This record gives sequence, C-alpha cells and structure tokens, in this order.
Amino acid sequence: MQMGQHNCNCDNDAPALSQKNSTSNVRGTSRREFVKSLAAAGAAGATLSAGKLLAQASIPTLGRIDVHHHMVPPFFVKAMESAYGAQRSNATEPWTPAVSLREMDKNGVATAMLSLTQGVAKDLLNDKTERARSLARQNNEFGAQAVKDNPTRFGLLASLPFPDQDGSLKEIEYAFDTLKADGIGLWNVYGDKWPGDPEFAAVFDELNRRKAVVFFHPFTSATCCGTTAFQFDIETPSTINSLLMEGTLARCPDIKYIFSHGGGAITVLWPRIIDAFPAKFKDRAPKGVEYELKKLYFDTAKANTPSILDALKDTVPTSQIVYGSDVPVQKYILTNPGLEAYSGFSMDDWKAINRGNAERLFPRFKT
Repeated sequence: MQMGQHNCNCDNDAPALSQKNSTSNVRGTSRREFVKSLAAAGAAGATLSAGKLLAQASIPTLGRIDVHHHMVPPFFVKAMESAYGAQRSNATEPWTPAVSLREMDKNGVATAMLSLTQGVAKDLLNDKTERARSLARQNNEFGAQAVKDNPTRFGLLASLPFPDQDGSLKEIEYAFDTLKADGIGLWNVYGDKWPGDPEFAAVFDELNRRKAVVFFHPFTSATCCGTTAFQFDIETPSTINSLLMEGTLARCPDIKYIFSHGGGAITVLWPRIIDAFPAKFKDRAPKGVEYELKKLYFDTAKANTPSILDALKDTVPTSQIVYGSDVPVQKYILTNPGLEAYSGFSMDDWKAINRGNAERLFPRFKT
C-alpha cells in the first residue's frame, strides 16, 4: 500500500478516554448478561461452546497498547508529493494526532506507539543525502511533540536515515537523549541490503548498548497480483533470517525486536530456518537458532484469524505477542473483531497481549 492510503473512520463526537478509564475498564458483559446470551444461543441451536462465549464476553480490550500505529506528518505528505506526485488516499481527512486519538478512544486503545507510515515514504529515507537526515529529524520532532502533548496516549518509535551510518548514529543520540524516544522504527529492507548486512552493524551495536526496542515494518517495491501484502508476509521472514544469519540477534541480545503482522510467513518457515541453519555459522547463534527466534516479538495487526493465531501461539510464547493495528493505514475493524472472537487465549494471555507485554517493552506506560 502506498503512503497516504490510510483509512480513518473518525467520530468527531467520540468522548475522550481518560488514562484512568483506559486502564481500569474491561469490555464485556456482566455474568447475568452472559447467562442470558448463553441461553439464547442454545435456544437458537448455536454451536459456540460456553467456554468460547465466556472468553468473548470477558476479553479485556480497553487499555490496549498499540505498538503498530502510524503517523502521517503533513510535511512528509508534501515531500512525497514533491518527489512522486499526488498520493492515493482513502482518508476522509488529513491525518493529525487528534484523528488517531478519536479512533483509539472508540477501540479501547490507551496508548499508540507512533512510527512513520510505509509506502514510498521509505524511499525518502533510503539514501545518504541531507534530505534523508532532515526528514528523519523533522519526523522525530513531530512525533516527540505529539508525545509531549499527550504523554500517556502516545509513544514514539523514531525514524533513522538508516543507510547513512553516521547520520543514523547521530539521530539515535538525538532521539533518545533529547527527544526521549521510546524506541526506533525501521524498514525490513533498504535498497538491496537487509538489516543484517555488515554495513549496518555499528547502528545495531549502538541500539544494543541502549537496550532499545526496534520495530520492523515490511516494505517492498515488488508487487504481486496488484498488491504488496503478499510480499510483505514473505519479506518479514527474510528480514529475520538476515539478522540471524549475520549474527546480529546473538551479537545484540539487549535489543527488543518487534515484527509486524504476526511475522508474516515466519510460522510456516520457522522449522526450515532452524533445520537449514548452516553448521559453519554456529558461532553466529551460539545458544541455538530457536533460542534467538523465540526472543522476538510479533504484533497482531491483520494477524487475527484462528489459523494465524494458532500457528503464532504454537511458535512463540504468549509473552512475545503484542497488540498492533496498522492504523491509520488500516482500520481497527480489520484486526479487532477477529482477535475478540478467538478462543485460544486465556484471560491472562489477553491481558499480556493487549497491554502487559508492551508494558515490559515500554516501562514508562506501566500502570
């Protein structure tokens, strides 16, 4: 999806969600209402089990921390229009922090971690020019101001002019020390280089020194059948394999890595990555391949069907799954209903996925 293809079903009259309400309420029915719904379901010949109905009625959805939430700064829109012409958009209005807040309030999201949207935006940060440094800096200052204005509602995953090693190191210092960013947002590939490439080693070493959270979003210029979604799901395992094969995961163990969309096809390829790991590269994963992979985090954006969630929870511990939406590029309705209908997680699992695991990653939001 190109930059600017973001949807927002905004309600100007949506009430503000206070921090107290966002962390203390639980969406669901009362026990009496649940019993009534169960009786009605039985009378209608419904096939849902009582356990599944109870899970759906009790899932705590308010207070979510959305780790996969994009911002679309107006200056970046202008930069893209200048470079690539007008961008397609399904949005009913230009994006602002207020647009996200309205959607968050309607969908039980207490906090959104802001990262730059995808599409051709990556190309503007994909070289070693002063333009890339300037746009990364503007983006980070914009996001930091949104956090300053709404410190409990927003966090910042700062952008880097990643192919520019010196520029990235300077931006890491500024983002963390001056802007107090919560983490870093990166793309899965830069030109013809994957993140594990030795060219990026110094940047990852610095992020490891700072024990940073690094969120990866897929991007590819290739398309298949008119959509990049297919490629996104394939590219993510390639990113993970790059970091594994080049030894970045083992060399930088203090980085917390988050991959979007449930890791794409990673659950299918997981056994192959483990079994096919070359013996000659054993020193790049001295504690074992599976050890390195199970430390990674995966978000739920569009990863909301039973088959995907079954595979994900069978692949990594629940402690490694975090809530994500892809708003405003996608709508919450494309993720939330599927999650809330899923019966494979316990109440404690849901509390961890919706908030607890992200609190561990971003402790300033811990309640």
